[in-house]
Amino acid sequence: MTPVIALAARTIEHLVALDATSGATSAMPAVREAVRRIPELSADPGALRDQGSDRLAALAELCEVIGWILFDAGFHRGAHRMNARALALAELCGDRWTARFVLLNDSMLKAHTGAPRTALETASRVSGTRALPARVSSLVLIRQAHAIAMLGGHREPMDLMSRAQSRFLDGVSRHDPPWAWWIDQTELLGHQGWVLARLRRWDQAIALLHEAATAPGPSYRNLFTAQLLTALARAGAWREAEDLIAELAPRAARIGSVRTTQELGTTASRLLGTTGAPAPLKEAAAFLLESLPAVGVLSPGPRSVAP
Repeated sequence: MTPVIALAARTIEHLVALDATSGATSAMPAVREAVRRIPELSADPGALRDQGSDRLAALAELCEVIGWILFDAGFHRGAHRMNARALALAELCGDRWTARFVLLNDSMLKAHTGAPRTALETASRVSGTRALPARVSSLVLIRQAHAIAMLGGHREPMDLMSRAQSRFLDGVSRHDPPWAWWIDQTELLGHQGWVLARLRRWDQAIALLHEAATAPGPSYRNLFTAQLLTALARAGAWREAEDLIAELAPRAARIGSVRTTQELGTTASRLLGTTGAPAPLKEAAAFLLESLPAVGVLSPGPRSVAP
């Protein structure tokens, strides 16, 4: 194992652990340090084509992890650039599984930034001539369901989620890529609830999001809690929303996902302006806004990971 491959492997392990325990914003200093220590992360991928396939694969995987962290930390342009770098490196060395993972991540990024049609097209690029393993296929269907719900579909998103559930239940196989470990029942439940919320089917959405939000799991799943609060607010479930804020606000400052804190902030602000929302709920919403970490205080760091 060359020094670069060994360093990339250690960095991936460190970044994944930081993201799972403390969130993407906590991992940003380590991202900047990685870019400083590994100049290949800033190089034109084409200039690296003569390096060994193992080295290119390690760099592609590290770029994929960095792209995910940049996305969840709110650096969308930097995330897109790192995704493009990861995809180019993966294609250079023939690492189809990392390439597929990057496409699925970039589909999520495009949906989040308001480009559902492009998100749908990106997710559709994951499929090939051979059938995908169950968990990968499930994730493709989830990405497609979100995009089609955003485009105004009604029945098709839930048909896709039903297919995602069915594929997931097919179980693990020896063909699963190494990164498929995190696609579990809680992840699937959370996305089912989220897609239902996009379709304004509040009662069903709330039940599933509550189950996903209260299950133990990595830090980034705080997003399901934020989606739950949004669904409760949209449904006019004032008491439940107030109870959730009371549970959430004391730990809000420690949430390390800008996606999550922005969703919480948007919902809290909406509650403050909602005619008919009870005064105690508005007071709780104001407290939540005060408790959230400030957005925009992160310095972007190296140009290669800047927003």
